[in-house]
Amino acid sequence: MKKLLIAFAAILIVSINAKAQDSLLNYEPKVLLVTAHPDDDALFSATIFKTTRLLNGAVDLALLTNGEGGYTYSTLGNYIYGKELDKEEVGRQWLPGIRKKELMAGGDIVGIRNYFFLDQPDFEYTEDVNIPLEKWNTDWAREKLASIMEKGAYDFLFLMLPYETTHGHHKASAVIALQALQTLPEGERPIALEAFIRRGEDDAGVSFTQLEGYPETKVMPGKTFEFNRNQTFGVNDRMNYNIIGNWVIAEHKSQGTMQLLMQSDTGVIEQYWYVALNGEEGLEKTAEYFEAVNIVEP
Repeated sequence: MKKLLIAFAAILIVSINAKAQDSLLNYEPKVLLVTAHPDDDALFSATIFKTTRLLNGAVDLALLTNGEGGYTYSTLGNYIYGKELDKEEVGRQWLPGIRKKELMAGGDIVGIRNYFFLDQPDFEYTEDVNIPLEKWNTDWAREKLASIMEKGAYDFLFLMLPYETTHGHHKASAVIALQALQTLPEGERPIALEAFIRRGEDDAGVSFTQLEGYPETKVMPGKTFEFNRNQTFGVNDRMNYNIIGNWVIAEHKSQGTMQLLMQSDTGVIEQYWYVALNGEEGLEKTAEYFEAVNIVEP
């Protein structure tokens, strides 16, 4: 009888918590995350975790490249996977499969639901957005993303912030996704947000208005939303959401430099810029969503 009462109490607590969380929003948010490489999703990890695990939402991920270019950083991965991954011919052969598995292992932690692999070649590093846009099958990728958005009926579209000095693949992933978004009827478009991080309260972060030559990337001045991974929870507030980011990063063992992005003394703040082409209509919904993200706790 005692065991039965304990079990009933546990169910009741879960039910109460679920109802409390449901009351923060009157819908279950659906997000499409579009990234360039199989570890870029770590930048969004805490907000994704809160959306799926604590707000009963759903997050799908569309990945532009196959990640083969990561061989440059795979020296330590050689010992994990038993292959000379840092040799270009070996890395380009094996990393697409390896990095998909790493991506999905991290996705299991934050609750990513579906994956769409566009498998565009991961060429050499460049900051020139036009190189991937010219080398990739861009028209097909744009149509594919538009189809995913149309079928998914998403509330939000998370993109990588295409600021001046970031990887050209990051920029191209945002450009293609926003161009795809514009092909949908205005009433059926998810709210687009471009994201990056800053390191603690003293870091002003990057400055951004739009990617030159690509007006679709323009953001609305003064309209950014944040989630601070330093938000504490648990007994004596001993834990925070940098743990989630660290767990996700740790799955990408083929990418040595990725491990250097784990929690610093200042922690990480996820920033989301509101894209101007959304219009002002989506501002209230976005503000309510981030208010819920910032409130809900385990």
